[in-house]
Amino acid sequence: MQPACRVAVIGGGWAGLAAAVRATESGAQVTLFEMAAQLGGRARSVSEELPLLDNGQHILIGAYRDTLALMRRVGADPDQLLLRTPLRLRYPDHEGLRLPGGQPLISFLRGVLSYRRWPWPARLALLARSTAWLLQGFRCAPRLSVAELCTGLPRPVLQDLVEPLCVAALNTPADRASAQVFLRVLKDALFSGPGSADLLLPRRPLGDLLPAPAARWLQAQGASLRLGQRVQALMDLGEGRWQVDGEDFDAVLLACPPNEAARLTEAIAPGWAVQARGLRYEPIITVYLRRLGSRLPAPMVALKESAEAPAQFAFDQGQLSGQPGLFAFVISGAEAWVNAGLAATGDAVEAQARAALGWQGPIGRVRVLAEKRATFACTPGLIRPGMQIAPGLLAVGDYVAGPYPATLEGAVRAGLAAADVVISPCKTGRKSTTITA
Repeated sequence: MQPACRVAVIGGGWAGLAAAVRATESGAQVTLFEMAAQLGGRARSVSEELPLLDNGQHILIGAYRDTLALMRRVGADPDQLLLRTPLRLRYPDHEGLRLPGGQPLISFLRGVLSYRRWPWPARLALLARSTAWLLQGFRCAPRLSVAELCTGLPRPVLQDLVEPLCVAALNTPADRASAQVFLRVLKDALFSGPGSADLLLPRRPLGDLLPAPAARWLQAQGASLRLGQRVQALMDLGEGRWQVDGEDFDAVLLACPPNEAARLTEAIAPGWAVQARGLRYEPIITVYLRRLGSRLPAPMVALKESAEAPAQFAFDQGQLSGQPGLFAFVISGAEAWVNAGLAATGDAVEAQARAALGWQGPIGRVRVLAEKRATFACTPGLIRPGMQIAPGLLAVGDYVAGPYPATLEGAVRAGLAAADVVISPCKTGRKSTTITA
């Protein structure tokens, strides 16, 4: 009987957890290394006592089929953990674009035509441009920005739809976000099947969605989880086999952040390490405010961003997680506000909340959290590092070459794909794993 393939997964974010689950269910003996004391990576819980806080507010959509399937695989129920609603951009003082249920094309057509805040020329211009994108297969020149892609669209369409969707999906402002990736998001979200554009908002902390259930599932299947252990060195044993801090493995999946993966591979694959280290990042800041007795007009509302008003979205945790009076204000593409400082950012968000929501009286500032490397900067023409680093050594993460931005679904798909690559040769008794273009 052939012994089980030994696979090391270095990194316990959503990509690493996806890889570990897929490798384990394929029969591999998995050891997962995570340098932090908890799993979840850049989508994790930061408190286990009230108020329950995450390091950022993550929006899932119905098109995240691999993420939802993985949750179910490890015993998490998306129907209970996520609030599903039709795509809705609700503002504090008015209803934004809202797509009804049903077939995507018909739903999009009905939603746009019925949105009376836009004049008829604006609605028809959006439908005409969307039809052109559809006929072009949602493809465009790699060097185009989202702003360039949408040149000529009426300002209300840009302000009420394109810009909020762009910053929510790519965490990069439209004037420097990749149009190619944006079109792929639109294709999957708006045109890939009934319910694909639905918003799925977490009802529980992020740790309850995948990290905690995946940890329990992996341990029940015999996988080894080593938290608080930062891998120091990799050694190539030849034939696709590796040592991780002196321990032998048949394959290694680097599911750690790009800079950490670059540290471990700079002597093994210097070209790949340089490319990974060269990625730029976009931060996200989440400002948690408390105002007892207040309630937003929807669980999630879009906000008008300006130089003085930084947040693009606000989440009502009373309607989502059963914590009345707790609100999360999210600033994507937040480099300028990171530079301004967290205290100044908190002040600006409080002022924005008063102006946009009509709040008066005292507001409690619970916490201001900054994830400085929340996502890679999804810019036009960006060449991302490939999955293959060396035989038996693969990169895993939402940043590896692919069509998706830095999202939970992108991370999960990357983890599943990398695990499939290393498991296949193990099953056939071969040790070397090489991907060819």
